[in-house]
Amino acid sequence: MIPGISVIIPNHNRAHIIARALDSVLSQSLPAMEIIVVDDGSTDRSRQLLKTHYAQIRVLTQEHKGVSAARNLGIRASRGDWIALLDSDDKWLPEKLALQYEALMDNRHYRVVHSNEQWIRNGQPLKQLKKHRKYGGWIFQHCLPLCVMSPSSIMIHREVFNDVGLFNENLPVCEDYDMWLRICCRYPVLFIDQALIVKYGGHDDQLSRQYQRMDRFRIQAMANILGSENLKEDDRRATITMLMKKISIYLKCAEKHGNNQFVAECESLQKHYLARQ
Repeated sequence: MIPGISVIIPNHNRAHIIARALDSVLSQSLPAMEIIVVDDGSTDRSRQLLKTHYAQIRVLTQEHKGVSAARNLGIRASRGDWIALLDSDDKWLPEKLALQYEALMDNRHYRVVHSNEQWIRNGQPLKQLKKHRKYGGWIFQHCLPLCVMSPSSIMIHREVFNDVGLFNENLPVCEDYDMWLRICCRYPVLFIDQALIVKYGGHDDQLSRQYQRMDRFRIQAMANILGSENLKEDDRRATITMLMKKISIYLKCAEKHGNNQFVAECESLQKHYLARQ
């Protein structure tokens, strides 16, 4: 056992599938120092399941505040130098932690590592499109169109969170997109081009299915990073270009569907950055 890896798993009413995630962590060839499940106000049998079948796992509880608050609680309570995230509807392959830790030890200047992944939707393998391709190195501009790193594939050194902050609890979705922007403008990312996790989709309680217009939250994340002083000039220009593109798409959809929510904010951002071009 390497006494430095803390696993954080947020859970909200996932008693029917969380065992798959937990068993995949317990089956790692390199055991973690600790496994923390943060129960985010579950009303199903999650807590009883954890108490009865996973007594070796540390369980924290909170009122239902969302996945960001759950991850943040787990990170703050964890003791390891390295934080490995896992969503409760995904699973790790057995060598995930071992291969990532080995890669980090061979590349000690990196503080973030992620991997490729397998996708399963409605029980069937799903091919990833070109736009979903994963990268390593200074990947900030690859992160702008959409989220290109999965939380379940990530291992992050604690000092990174000390530097960039924790997950944005005001974003109900795209909180991972927001985090990767904040990290990748400051840190290079180590990438293992091997599927080390399995992501499952198609179930009704996926957040991405509950929020159809995801670009609204990506727009907010880009506006936030532009408001910081952490971007290199070429990254700033690329962010403004992508922001204007996302705003244009959002406004067209809003007009088509008669949905005026967030339109005023988008138009204000558009006007602000057009004046600076």
